[in-house]
Amino acid sequence: MNFQIRYLTEYRYASPVTDNLNALRVKPATTSTQRCDEFLVRVDPETRQSRHADYFGTEVTEFGIARPHDHLTIDVRARVVTAPPPAPPQAPWEALASETYREAGGEFLLLTDDVPDDGSLDDLLAVLRAKSPLSTLLLLAELIPDRFEYRAGVTYVGSTIADLLDAGAGVCQDFVHLGLALLRRQGIAARYVSGYLFAAPEDGGSDSVEVDTHAWLEALLPGHDGRGEPVWVGADPTNRGLVGEQHVKIGHGRHYPDIPPVKGVFRGQSAAEFDASVQMTRLDPAASARA
Repeated sequence: MNFQIRYLTEYRYASPVTDNLNALRVKPATTSTQRCDEFLVRVDPETRQSRHADYFGTEVTEFGIARPHDHLTIDVRARVVTAPPPAPPQAPWEALASETYREAGGEFLLLTDDVPDDGSLDDLLAVLRAKSPLSTLLLLAELIPDRFEYRAGVTYVGSTIADLLDAGAGVCQDFVHLGLALLRRQGIAARYVSGYLFAAPEDGGSDSVEVDTHAWLEALLPGHDGRGEPVWVGADPTNRGLVGEQHVKIGHGRHYPDIPPVKGVFRGQSAAEFDASVQMTRLDPAASARA
């Protein structure tokens, strides 16, 4: 699929601020099933930008505004081409014990600090264990939305897995954090993915829609029949299935704090009003595809 994406973020300050430093993780990644043909960031007030890849390989755009200003606008535009992912590999549980798998999984096998250790996940873990790692991943994508309601406003960006369990509801970020904990407890390496999801109606809906930034996870599955290199396979527990060409990946990390779209600080006593929007437009493949 071929997409044009505009991610617009605006801050308004009650009084001028200075030394406004920001790091953006908003550029669509280049993967085996995705390429970013165009990418542009405009900042108002204008300032010099620098770019680098972070520890996990996500491109980071950084900038600072030293002079006093009462607003900040970040206008991001990209053109992306995606393709359907290949069929995920099927391998037995025993393949997780191989040295090749353990080395590839690395730190994505480790639990993060927000995982409860009080037995509150035991029931979910017992239900989740299926005949293979792939079957477990597919079951996970159904189990979480079956057990928890998707409801905005119940949790916030700093909420923990315990908050989701207590509320019985949350959003995509919460579903992913729970999914990561459950998979890692089963010995499956898993990582948090940030990106965009084109969610237009399938019955001929609009080719241009306003969406939110989205989150899903990737699980590391052993190669077919336990042989060959392990493969990262995306699953979206908010939408009950594996990731497809309608998902546009930005980057990944151990959990959300590794991959926030915008992170910044400024000097001043002023409060900030914040607004963000993402517009995704599906383009004619013949008009946007490149060799």
